Amino acid sequence: MVLMAFSLGTVPLYGLLGSVVLWGILPFILLVVGALWYGLERSYKDGDILEELQRDGDILTLTHRPSRGPTKSWDCNIYWARVELHVDGGPLPHYVTLTGNGRTVEIGSFLSEDERKVLFTELDAFLKKQ
Repeated sequence: MVLMAFSLGTVPLYGLLGSVVLWGILPFILLVVGALWYGLERSYKDGDILEELQRDGDILTLTHRPSRGPTKSWDCNIYWARVELHVDGGPLPHYVTLTGNGRTVEIGSFLSEDERKVLFTELDAFLKKQ
């Protein structure tokens, strides 16, 4: 994609081939292509968020690994865990939280609104079976 942008961006400069003006413009073109590459790489890395919810016996553990920053972990007894759906009260519509062990944590904040609804339904059914 970056190579394509570079190739298409240089089409107007073909008339300048062999002239001194091209050498004056070339560093700025390379700067723009480098900024485009950096922006795309940063965007891809920002999407590398991982949340894992695991059950180990009676312990429910939520591990949140952001793209940058330290890993956060939360655990509680599965029998005391509750899932809540905040339709309007949270920072996002249909905000899903887990409560247990005296703490409330968000889960699935990077998901779309419809995916958070499905997540709530599945978590609620899973916790009610326990």
